[in-house]
Amino acid sequence: MNEHQNRVELIGTYGGDITHALSAWTSTHRDLTPEKRERIPKLLADLAKNEHHSPFEKSAIHLLVTSDIATHIHIIKHRIGVSVNAESARYKELKDDKFYVPVDWPEEAKTEFEEKVKELYAWYHTKVETLTDHFSRLHAKELPIEVVTPEIKKKARSRAKESARFILPYANQITQDVMFNFRSFAHFLHLRLDPHAQREVRELAQGMLDLIKETGAFEHSLAAFGYK
Repeated sequence: MNEHQNRVELIGTYGGDITHALSAWTSTHRDLTPEKRERIPKLLADLAKNEHHSPFEKSAIHLLVTSDIATHIHIIKHRIGVSVNAESARYKELKDDKFYVPVDWPEEAKTEFEEKVKELYAWYHTKVETLTDHFSRLHAKELPIEVVTPEIKKKARSRAKESARFILPYANQITQDVMFNFRSFAHFLHLRLDPHAQREVRELAQGMLDLIKETGAFEHSLAAFGYK
């Protein structure tokens, strides 16, 4: 995979088709007989068709996503049944210089874009240093830099990191720990696999779907929502 593209990996899953079916059957009997196993595909299809979606909340899909900032914003707009933790440019000094390059740009524009983004990263790293000295002086009430204590410099560097991040472009990539329940995952796919969705989030959603299909655990649940 191109180092400048977004990517997703599956950390793990909990539950699946059987979990969803058993949740639905709680209203009667949860015993799982061979005859009831055969009924699972139709049961799940009927639940989805009739919008009885609560049984699909009883499973979890856990992913690690690296994406540009715009796509990250799309992900965090999904707040119900979705948990997102992401690396912070405020608390973490960025070292990897990860950034996204649009795949559908002409090659000449991609090359120019990469050069400009690398310049911004170089400026970011420089500014972390110069702003650390600047804020050290402020915190030390204009004392000479040579007498600034390690405690003052640590506090100053924290402000320098969070302030220097404003230099970085939307192309800056961050890594996110994302967990969906299946109902929320299906809703995410419905919106983000739409042909009108932004290309980057659409491709990421397709990557997520492909990974979940490979597990086999959600075959009939995916089919119930139209993802065979």
